[in-house]
Amino acid sequence: MDFTFTEEQQAAAEAAKAVFADVVPDAVPSPALTPGAVSDDFDRRLWSRLAAADLLGLVTAPEHGGAGLDAVALCLVLREAGRVLARVPLLETSAVAMTVERYADPETAAALLPRVGRGELVLTAASQGRTGHDSAELAVTARRDGAGWLLDGLQTAVPWAHGSDLIAVPAHTPDGRTVLALLPRTHEGLGLTEQYSTSGELLAELRLDDVRLTDADVIDADGAWEQLRAILTTGTCALALGLGEAVLTMTSQYTGKREQFGHPVATFQAVAVQTADRYIDLRAMEATLWQAAWRVSTGADGALPAAGDVAVAKIWASEGVRRVVQTAQHLHGGFGADTDYPLHRYHAWAKHLELSLGPAAAHEEALGDLLAAHPLD
Repeated sequence: MDFTFTEEQQAAAEAAKAVFADVVPDAVPSPALTPGAVSDDFDRRLWSRLAAADLLGLVTAPEHGGAGLDAVALCLVLREAGRVLARVPLLETSAVAMTVERYADPETAAALLPRVGRGELVLTAASQGRTGHDSAELAVTARRDGAGWLLDGLQTAVPWAHGSDLIAVPAHTPDGRTVLALLPRTHEGLGLTEQYSTSGELLAELRLDDVRLTDADVIDADGAWEQLRAILTTGTCALALGLGEAVLTMTSQYTGKREQFGHPVATFQAVAVQTADRYIDLRAMEATLWQAAWRVSTGADGALPAAGDVAVAKIWASEGVRRVVQTAQHLHGGFGADTDYPLHRYHAWAKHLELSLGPAAAHEEALGDLLAAHPLD
């Protein structure tokens, strides 16, 4: 496989590194030190800097003020965001923007996307369903009501919803199709209840009670929700990869300085074997991520649908990020739980990403179903 990135993709990664260079993980609000939510909003200052660097319009077309890059470029930027625990809805806004551009009517795209690139419009998506373990598109119903739509249902654990302007909500119709509603946060009939992630960030439970929307507010094209879900998933894998790489670097630096019996603990065989195993985890997370992002970006044919590559990426990311932070905590000893040291923050964020991705066993089952439906010659 050739994972060489284009010049534009590399430039996007370099721009992200420059923007995130001033983000200090030690300053990220700690869930261990803050009762309830660590903050009632995301990092607006960082959001403005991302807009100034043209990274909020990275994946939208030039006619909408964007750079016209793909999901691979987005994942490169998200990888850098994961390294520093950047508290911004970059993944959600970008994923919804890509879906709007491809599937919404041109008037809707022209009205929304330039504002997204300028940082004026914040987007998020409801993708966890009622419980986090069921299909998100089945949690809300959408039925025709005169010239518009009527939505009812509940979605849980929606990230950054309290600070977003529009929330993309999948819903199923009586004939079994899935539509994607672009729901204003303050819309009549929509209620938001506070929830908290393991990282301490504010989430929302959405309760929709006779929410009325016009046709312009609902994307009725086939494949819109599937595309959004795939981008959200691969982006979450990219965040997990960046976080895991930062944690392994932190662990290597610590074990290289920490001495026992007159020698750095990094020179002990048991320590070296554990860190080598975690390095292998990260390289597998990386390879499966780029394969999935490439399939999602290009629509290239394969032995299995792109959903198979996404499932493999989820398996490695969900399991890998957990193993990396657990090994880091073990090798740091009690120091890893010190609230003056950033590792406990990474651990909390890693658990949130793991829960967002879901258990590896569920993805393995989905992959098995795909293999059964598409026998390999």
